[in-house]
Amino acid sequence: MKKVLFLLLMFGFTLSCVPKTKLPADGQTAMKPEKNEEGEWDLQVIDTQYDYFLTAIAKPMNFYTESYLKNRNSFLVPEWNSLYYSGRYRNIIESSIDYDPNEKYGLKFEYKLYQVFAYVQWNYRLKLNGLSQTDVR
Repeated sequence: MKKVLFLLLMFGFTLSCVPKTKLPADGQTAMKPEKNEEGEWDLQVIDTQYDYFLTAIAKPMNFYTESYLKNRNSFLVPEWNSLYYSGRYRNIIESSIDYDPNEKYGLKFEYKLYQVFAYVQWNYRLKLNGLSQTDVR
């Protein structure tokens, strides 16, 4: 139940990154990020453990470059979506992510998205192949 609640909260993007539910041809749902009123991409995860992870466990944002994070996210999102569509981790992954690697999301968004993957690996021990092991202690 805790994992299900986490996923509901994790993808309950609020403020500037409101997910849009769309139905692809196969009837599955996908989360699509949106811009806020200022025209910036942002991601807000509503989970107290995620906030703890960002402040105490994750490496700081200035450790990464935007191009590094975009590269990693370009590998991690398809892997995440593959796991979602396979149904193997339904208790952890409850929706796909609609991420366009050609879109310029910005450092803050790329960092937070990357840290969502790191958090899932850290908290649920779900190993993602595109995630650097040095980013999860």
